[in-house]
Amino acid sequence: MVTIAPNNTEIIIIGSGIGGLCCGAMLARYGFEVIVCESHSLAGGAAHGFEKGGFNFDSGPSLYSGLSYSPSANPLRQVLDAIGEQLPCITYDTWGCCLPEGDFDTSVGASQFGEVLARLRGTAAVAEWQQLQRVMEPYAQAATALPPLALRFDLGAVFTLGQFAPAFLQSAGNALKLAGPFSQIMDENVKDPFVRNWLNLLCFLLSGLPADGTISAEVAFMFADWYRPNAVLDYPIGGSAGLVNALVRGLERHGGQLLLNSHVAEVLVENNRAVGVRLRSGKVIRSHKAVISNASVWDTLKLLPETSVPKSFRQQRQATPECDSFMHLHLGIDATGVRSDLACHYIFVKDWEQGISAPQNVVLISIPSLLDPGLAPAGKHVIHAYTPGNEPYDLWQNLDRTSVAYQQQKQARAEIMWEALERIIPDIRSRTEVTLIGTPLTHQRFLRRHRGSYGPGIPAGRGLFPGPGTPLAGLYCCGDSTFPGIGLPAVAASGAIAANSIAPVHKHLEMLRSIRNLQ
Repeated sequence: MVTIAPNNTEIIIIGSGIGGLCCGAMLARYGFEVIVCESHSLAGGAAHGFEKGGFNFDSGPSLYSGLSYSPSANPLRQVLDAIGEQLPCITYDTWGCCLPEGDFDTSVGASQFGEVLARLRGTAAVAEWQQLQRVMEPYAQAATALPPLALRFDLGAVFTLGQFAPAFLQSAGNALKLAGPFSQIMDENVKDPFVRNWLNLLCFLLSGLPADGTISAEVAFMFADWYRPNAVLDYPIGGSAGLVNALVRGLERHGGQLLLNSHVAEVLVENNRAVGVRLRSGKVIRSHKAVISNASVWDTLKLLPETSVPKSFRQQRQATPECDSFMHLHLGIDATGVRSDLACHYIFVKDWEQGISAPQNVVLISIPSLLDPGLAPAGKHVIHAYTPGNEPYDLWQNLDRTSVAYQQQKQARAEIMWEALERIIPDIRSRTEVTLIGTPLTHQRFLRRHRGSYGPGIPAGRGLFPGPGTPLAGLYCCGDSTFPGIGLPAVAASGAIAANSIAPVHKHLEMLRSIRNLQ
């Protein structure tokens, strides 16, 4: 990886999160000179991987789908196809649930969840679920009719989207409802309390919001991928680091550069145009086409000179509602004699009545070394437990990270994750060899996340994620603060959309044709 920054380039990208890497790799594939500046010593943003004591951890998500095959509705797979990168994956179909109703395994696919419902809730709930699957079929077709890689936010979209007009027109009647909250569809078709709780949980995992705040299109994508015949989940070999490395390879193979330990302190503005960045080291890198921020909306505003954008724009973006943060528990454990029927992933819910987004109520658990033993030493496992976007920052903002009070609160707020883990590995505490606890302040410090936030909490039907453009000429944005929003597939799409909006239409069309030929 390049460590010495040149003095100028065509395009600078701030941040090497998945959105930034997808954007950079796509722009490099289009033939632009691209430099990606990353503050951390590791690429990947919230999805980077790291090593501690011989254990290789995922810092963030480890539940993937739609990556192991093409054509895929997953924009991340579409970007990998566009930049010509393979991503070896291990496939599986089952995860575990530790819910108030009890512990059980469930699978992706068309029928297995119906069997779970029959045991838990009876035939009426099964009938509702089957009806919902039928209802979602046309919405899934509409949601996948236009590939995200065909999108761009300029008049060129007439030509790129026009390639898919016949498929889209067949399902256009369902397209309007896709823009509304999924609760509209759910309320019309689902009455069973458990099924409603389950759908709210899935929505929360997708967007950081329950069904009344999650756009229907996101759920339709999920139904298209998870609840189809022979559906599988994917885990990249090497974990999230394997995914990040594939995007970095694509960036660099097409001539782009990644600069680690290169913290952007300021976007440079001259003559009402973004013309480069100044690094914390004092180094200046100039761009003669664009600067693209993959930072959050709040962190991007901090990089801009006060008068570089209209006051109304700054106030509007600053007021963007935010999701809460995370608690993380990364463990390296001795796996000797551990039960043989462990699943790679578990979802733990303490109490449905509290609400799916209540603090300390939902925990996700991943044990990826069950699938990829190379992530841990022989006879060991890596575990990542986390509270997904439900940890309030206000509990932490006044604490000094070096204080006893901070250490005590870390231990106390981590207890819910230990509790969830003890549901599946009762003696987990005595097995632990490496223990790392992350807090909202950890998110804020290492991931440069405003208040440690998961990202914007813009409810469907009550607000829209903005496109990549800004009032400042030469400044674009990608990542979870732009359309289509939060989650790996969404940020991959946002990166591609920003790149497409800069690329000439003829190069965009050529890229779309090449993907079709590959598929």
